[in-house]
Amino acid sequence: MSENTADVFTALAHPTRRQILQDLRDGEQSAGEIAGRFTSSGPTISRHLSILRAAGLITERREANRILYSLAGEQLAHSVGNFLSAVCPEQMLLRGLRHRVPSAASPAETSTETSVES
Repeated sequence: MSENTADVFTALAHPTRRQILQDLRDGEQSAGEIAGRFTSSGPTISRHLSILRAAGLITERREANRILYSLAGEQLAHSVGNFLSAVCPEQMLLRGLRHRVPSAASPAETSTETSVES
């Protein structure tokens, strides 16, 4: 496992950090907004944010005297996906097949697809 992948899984190991990632999926938030959702101290939340940033799971930008955090979802998906493909390569094959084979469509979708293909 690469060092970056290990950092990702270390970051994901703590429930507070997982909750921060879930909260950030709704959009960018300031450090104060993030800290306000937890009973932990500001420095503790700051440490969690630092671990997430070091793992590449969040990005930050400064706006005046505020730091705004955003989810770096591609990094998370890439790291977890690579790990899963190494552990469960058949799952990657199945995911590829699902993307190529149309799922059971409703009659309306089927008639639309048929008319487009004709």
